[in-house]
Amino acid sequence: MASRRELKKYVNYIAGELFLECFIRGWNMPEKENRKCDELLSEVLQLQNEFINRISHTETGNVKNYYRRFYQDFNARVREIEEKLTKW
Repeated sequence: MASRRELKKYVNYIAGELFLECFIRGWNMPEKENRKCDELLSEVLQLQNEFINRISHTETGNVKNYYRRFYQDFNARVREIEEKLTKW
């Protein structure tokens, strides 16, 4: 990503897509399954808030490694949520 602004847009886009997917799947589920849907929706919102905050408060020093670790952590969390969605 070229700038923090673009990176924030990327995080918001991915979180929005995950949120929409959870919402659509939860809409057609019985009420028993709504609890799982609510948990996944809150997890997506936490993911978005956490990574937007990490972008806003960049560590000084080795910025290259900071963003490398940022991408690794973000991709790992997104994969984790996607796996929960596919198992659900």
